[in-house]
Amino acid sequence: MIALNINGEERNVDVPEDMPLLWVLRDVIGLTGTKFGCGIAQCGACTVQLDGRPVRSCVLPVASVGARKVTTIEAIGATPAGKKIQAAWLDLEVIQCGYCQSGQIMSASALLDRNPDPSDRDIDAAMSGNICRCGTYTRIRAAIKQAAKA
Repeated sequence: MIALNINGEERNVDVPEDMPLLWVLRDVIGLTGTKFGCGIAQCGACTVQLDGRPVRSCVLPVASVGARKVTTIEAIGATPAGKKIQAAWLDLEVIQCGYCQSGQIMSASALLDRNPDPSDRDIDAAMSGNICRCGTYTRIRAAIKQAAKA
């Protein structure tokens, strides 16, 4: 049995230690907002926060999480930065197909937690691991800037 703190709730899961956190979240716990994209930590669709830092859950063995706090897209709106990011995303209509957006929001809110007034360079660096096949990058940057000012 592996003990996890998911979105502020203690969860015990009976899974292999090497199972990726993504599959624990989606298939065992039922939190399907985190998406599978590439399976090799290159696209960012599976991004969650581990103690406030963005991580790729598709390659993170669940046993390596330990006592650290996992935050998923389902709970990010309860954080100050997450609430601002989600509001800006909607206001600027960032979403096109939406598939990558949970990962984008998780990375963007982690950026604002660390840096409340990011430059374009800061935004580019923080978001560089998140791919949007629809190409909404300019709207993503605008939404992050709007959320920073909110």
